[in-house]
Amino acid sequence: MTARTEILAARVNDLLGERVVGVVDALGEVTVTLKAEGLVESMLVLRDAPDLMFEQVIDVCGLDYKTYGDGRWDGARYAVVYHLLSVSKNRRLRVRVFAPDDDMPMVDTVVGVWSAANWFEREAFDLFGILFNGHPDLRRILTDYGFIGHPFRKDFPISGHVEMRYDPDQRRVIYQPVTIDPREITPRIVREENYAGGAGFRKG
Repeated sequence: MTARTEILAARVNDLLGERVVGVVDALGEVTVTLKAEGLVESMLVLRDAPDLMFEQVIDVCGLDYKTYGDGRWDGARYAVVYHLLSVSKNRRLRVRVFAPDDDMPMVDTVVGVWSAANWFEREAFDLFGILFNGHPDLRRILTDYGFIGHPFRKDFPISGHVEMRYDPDQRRVIYQPVTIDPREITPRIVREENYAGGAGFRKG
């Protein structure tokens, strides 16, 4: 840690105490993992403490740890990460909190702390299925009406389950089961000299 990040990490530990699960310094930024219980109260401390003053949340995103570490991960599956900015102190903080229940991942909303979290939390709900308890308008924001599933989950197929097309007979857009066969494409990194039957480009 640099002296600056070390001071920040120590202060966060002092203020939040037992609510802190862990603190790491990576790439010059501090990441603190907090307990889901009492999340709003913890965030209010980070916002209002005179020597921290993280007035802004600049991003909120979901994470799915299902296959993290080549499957060696044995902790909770879903997490929410908040990127906080203190304009007055010129510093950043990354906060991570794990949803306690993998079957119904849920954490408290922080919209009451930073109103800018509203659409970010809706995005995490839409793409990962993470619920935000107390959110004023938790509904999908990117996927279509009637979309089933959460496309950023690790077990969601890349091709999806349905596809949309215009049907000239019905004169409207319809949904149908996806017609793309699932497959894994391995990019060809090293090409043979006469790859594609010698049809490659040659100098001269």
